[in-house]
Amino acid sequence: MPTPLTTAPAPVRTFEHWLPALAFLFAAFLLFVHLGDAALLSPDEGRNAEVAREMRESGAWLVPTYDGLTYLDKPAFYFKTVALSFSLFGESEAVARLSSTLFALSLLAAVFLFCRRVYDTRTASLAVLVVAATPLYWAFARIVIFDMTLAFFVCSTIFACYLAEEHEGRRRERWYRLGALAAGFATLVKGPVGFIVPSLVIAAFNKLDGRQGALRRCFAWPNWLIFLAVVLPWFIGVSLQCPDFPYYGIMKESVSRFTTTEFRRTQPFYFYAVIIASCFFAWSLLLPESIAAAWRARRRWRRADRLFIVWAIAVIAFFSVSQSKLPGYILTGIVALGVLAARVFALALTNDAGRAAAIVHRGTVVLFALAAPAAVVFAIAASDPFWLERVLGLKRKTVAFLQPGLLSMVVSLGVVTALSAFAWRRRDFRVAFAAFLSLPALLITLNFDLFADYASSRSGRRLAAHIPELPAEVEIACLDCLPNGLPFYLRRLITVVSDEGQEFTSNYVLFTLKNGKPWPERVVPLDQRDTWLAGRDHPVFLMARGDDVEQLDAIAERYGASQIELGFGYWGALLAPPNKEGQ
Repeated sequence: MPTPLTTAPAPVRTFEHWLPALAFLFAAFLLFVHLGDAALLSPDEGRNAEVAREMRESGAWLVPTYDGLTYLDKPAFYFKTVALSFSLFGESEAVARLSSTLFALSLLAAVFLFCRRVYDTRTASLAVLVVAATPLYWAFARIVIFDMTLAFFVCSTIFACYLAEEHEGRRRERWYRLGALAAGFATLVKGPVGFIVPSLVIAAFNKLDGRQGALRRCFAWPNWLIFLAVVLPWFIGVSLQCPDFPYYGIMKESVSRFTTTEFRRTQPFYFYAVIIASCFFAWSLLLPESIAAAWRARRRWRRADRLFIVWAIAVIAFFSVSQSKLPGYILTGIVALGVLAARVFALALTNDAGRAAAIVHRGTVVLFALAAPAAVVFAIAASDPFWLERVLGLKRKTVAFLQPGLLSMVVSLGVVTALSAFAWRRRDFRVAFAAFLSLPALLITLNFDLFADYASSRSGRRLAAHIPELPAEVEIACLDCLPNGLPFYLRRLITVVSDEGQEFTSNYVLFTLKNGKPWPERVVPLDQRDTWLAGRDHPVFLMARGDDVEQLDAIAERYGASQIELGFGYWGALLAPPNKEGQ
């Protein structure tokens, strides 16, 4: 009969054999579950989905439009991927988000293939799980925004340039050509940042790695030709159609965004430390001790370790210096940190007496210490609806919003507490990994209704459902407002009566409105409102927010119309054309 020593490794090998498939199944679950069950968020999702819808209707490839206005805040590539999804599967929230989700899944595949090559299958599988279960990652994978598509091409560029230096001759050249191609597509997604970020990472890494001639090989002229062959047709084509684009795209969207506060996205220098602590949770609990241990063992880093460390530092430092800061800017840095966290867990599973095991063990204690009190707090709040208002000073409106999701948060945190306690007492690193992994899975399932309610409160979907069904000849206009996502949900363009055009949440639209030229037909200067209304030869359904309801009331009275309360802070009035009223 076989001894336990000879039979024990078999289950481990079997588990390792199935680990990649399990990792991708879990990742796909996190990315796709409830994908279309929440309304389009304000402001980005509603606007981006409408830009894609208009691209599908017009068949445009180069110049996107938003509510009929030229929209060049970002290149057309991402919008076109969403537009193609609409053409294939119809228009819905799930289809609008499908492009981001598929690029997120593709990026996980790239991470797996790269980590399997430079580490091993276990580390690669854990990297897929860690990255997919990072709140910042799965959040951007599930919304209509450019960042995940950009991350796929930026990461692919970095992977290709790293692997190029692992080879010689033609194979090295092919990897660099692939990197140049990916950098070109990254630029088509979001402009110069698409090649600046991977260039910075590769330059810093090769400098630290002491590879002579690596930069010269990376930026060789054949690579430039491939990059320019991808980028120049788009840039020249858009510039011919919109001559102000080169100045806007380079000086405004790139230089001014990085060096000035013009775009009103200024945050303190430590902003990304807060983002990492919260949006990389619970893996961020491993970072402080891991950083200290990695520094002490820096002479023993593997080449791939150096890449991911330099990558994370370079991305976070670069955008910390920028005057414009948003969480999605460091998404590729979060991917690098996710691989490093997976590396710590892989080492802990390999050697339960090593430094990595000690880091995971203490991180599990911290996870328990945070989850257990949080579960108690939420349990008290669930049993006493006014406790949050009375003790923590939250507003009653906020408490009412949180109340339905409190019990599910108690269950989620209770599961995390139980898993982390068991892993800590048994020193079981597989259970510890499950504890770290469980919170995002529970948030997207048990607590999804809370996210859905939040999205609904910041979307035009509810408002669109309360607007009366209007014939095609009725023009819909908004007075000093443009409810987010309303053009997408109504499937029609909306005229905006505006003072400056802020309602479009588009820097390019603001840029064009301020250039002194006549405003586009669908943007009416506020001081020309009455003249514009008097010139309409068809009915106008005019909408306004509550703070402009007096203006709307005066206009409706002048046209003999009645106001309609649409709900959610909006009112409307159906105005007949003046000639039909004898005016």
